[in-house]
Amino acid sequence: MPELPEVESARAVLERYALGRPIVDVDDADTYVCRPHLPGEIRAALLGRRLTEANRRGKSMWCETSGLRGSGVAGPTLGIHLGMSGKVVFAGEDGREVDGGDYWRRGRAQGDHRFTRFSLGFGDGTRLLLVDPRRLGRVRLDPPVERLGPDAREITPAQFRAVMARGTAPVKARLLDQEAVAGMGNLLADQALWLAKLNPARTVDDLSRAEVDRLHRGLRAAVAAALDGGGVHALSVVPARRADAVCPRCGAPMRRGTVGGRTTWWCSREQP
Repeated sequence: MPELPEVESARAVLERYALGRPIVDVDDADTYVCRPHLPGEIRAALLGRRLTEANRRGKSMWCETSGLRGSGVAGPTLGIHLGMSGKVVFAGEDGREVDGGDYWRRGRAQGDHRFTRFSLGFGDGTRLLLVDPRRLGRVRLDPPVERLGPDAREITPAQFRAVMARGTAPVKARLLDQEAVAGMGNLLADQALWLAKLNPARTVDDLSRAEVDRLHRGLRAAVAAALDGGGVHALSVVPARRADAVCPRCGAPMRRGTVGGRTTWWCSREQP
């Protein structure tokens, strides 16, 4: 599933290519991806406007829109969620395309729009598409982003200590709680815990302040590595998340279990 780095790559495409262009067409006919809106509702809200800002917190992405015909009153917020296989594609008038979002091992052939679930057409002939083979993305107006916790890329040590100071949840489950830390997914959480040498099933109330601070450093390092590597597939622990694998750091056998409802891998020696 796309995690923070994949969504950031999609946001960067929006910011670089899609802002400031007048919206002259909207295809919002997919009632599942565009729920709870009826066909034509998003279209009516966006026609004649421009995207003015591209924002992200955690795995959530949204664009602010302009007023109509020079009005100083801003338009609705357009939320775009990539789901498990989504990416945004900016299609130029000359046929060139730029995409950002989910890492597809086999890529996507330029011009393959079979799985387009939502699109904006701009006045200069360019288009912005949500391409989503599994149809698990989401487009909606005015998404409730205020419910999200601090972004995993920006969360401070003090904010992170506060997140880890309440309740008795397993530490991995707390990392995956988007209202606690926005942007952490299964692979980023495994990488952060592996870097911090902490067992994912330990409860947050059992962690010392030194361990919490070590986990915060591991979290920030995991996010930075994924951003630098082009996505979570580049994380060093990912190849070791398989049967008979050994820890990339010490060579001990890797262990597999379920924590927080998610398949989890950890080092049998360094994350006891």
